[in-house]
Amino acid sequence: MFKRLFIAAVLIALFLGGVAYFQMVFKPAMIADFVSKMAPPPATVTAEPAKTETWIARVHSIGTLVAIEGVEVAPQLGGTVMDYFFDSGQEVTQGEKLVQLDISVEEADLVSAKATLHEADLDRERQASLVQKGAVSQAILDTSTAKRDSAAAAMARIEAIIAQKTITAPFTGKLGLRRVEKGQYVSPGQALVWLQALDPIWVDFPVAESEVAKFKIGSKIELTVDTYPGEVFKGEVEALDARLSQDARTLMVRGTLPNPERRLLPGMFANTAVLAGEPRELVTVPRTALTYSLYGDSVWVVKEGASEEDAQPTASAEGAGAAIAADAPEAPTLTAERRFVRVGQTEEGRIAILEGIKTGEQVITSGQLKLQPGAAIKVDNADALKPPAELPKQ
Repeated sequence: MFKRLFIAAVLIALFLGGVAYFQMVFKPAMIADFVSKMAPPPATVTAEPAKTETWIARVHSIGTLVAIEGVEVAPQLGGTVMDYFFDSGQEVTQGEKLVQLDISVEEADLVSAKATLHEADLDRERQASLVQKGAVSQAILDTSTAKRDSAAAAMARIEAIIAQKTITAPFTGKLGLRRVEKGQYVSPGQALVWLQALDPIWVDFPVAESEVAKFKIGSKIELTVDTYPGEVFKGEVEALDARLSQDARTLMVRGTLPNPERRLLPGMFANTAVLAGEPRELVTVPRTALTYSLYGDSVWVVKEGASEEDAQPTASAEGAGAAIAADAPEAPTLTAERRFVRVGQTEEGRIAILEGIKTGEQVITSGQLKLQPGAAIKVDNADALKPPAELPKQ
């Protein structure tokens, strides 16, 4: 009886031991082997080496081109247009006659005023001769002199009205589109034509309060406009406004640019950059390589060889024996490493990295959303991102 119980106990112990071995050793090893064989394929990314470039610190802004002298030519007095002496878009010099209003009434008044002045002059001369002879008093001569001066003032007034109805260019510049016709009645202040002095030309642009101390009057300016893509116009800072905008906390800056060919026109949208500082060498990467997050800015770097996690076998795999280890997948040759960096200025499609990246290191420029630290990657630059065509500004 005792022998049967002993045999049953041994069999039960062997069964339980087998179950325990299966659950605790063999099964985890099989699961580990299955998971290792089901590892996802390397993520396909594009990469580009970090480069060292010589940059000058720039203060970027968006401005508007403004004519140094620009007015709407308008009459001071109303009247009928008798003639005009210019064409749309014409270059004119200061004092050149532009529009003539009807002055027939003033010319007739001027003839009368000249006759009155001539009579007053003769009367004063007669009275002055009589005073010298003692025939009349000095008071009569004074009255005659006052009449002569009044007649002269009346004639000068008529001449001033005639001059005001003869509209001339107040300065040298380029005219805009003509907005006046012969026979048209124009009111005081009605715009007849634009007149703009185009060489040189101003550019006004706002600068953030924190950037104001980086440059001064005389600092160089580089400017681009959408009309001439890829072309850079150069000038310098002429003046700084006396106060900051209370709403935006920006200071308005005015620059001057030569414009001998009159290609830059007032009202143009301008991308401006003030050169603030000396040239220096910086490590730069494409802007698409930078990833922004609440924890800071980071860049994914391509590392050669397997990550530390992939290089170290798991405990369950060690217990599975050499047969299972021999079937383990080959470690990837490239992995992704996340680096937190400190960024600097940007120039077109590149950004300066002040800390965290060295020249020559491969940085991932697309495909970052698929990555985790230590993830296996495959670099394929055949499908690299291309900058989209620039949309026209409305």
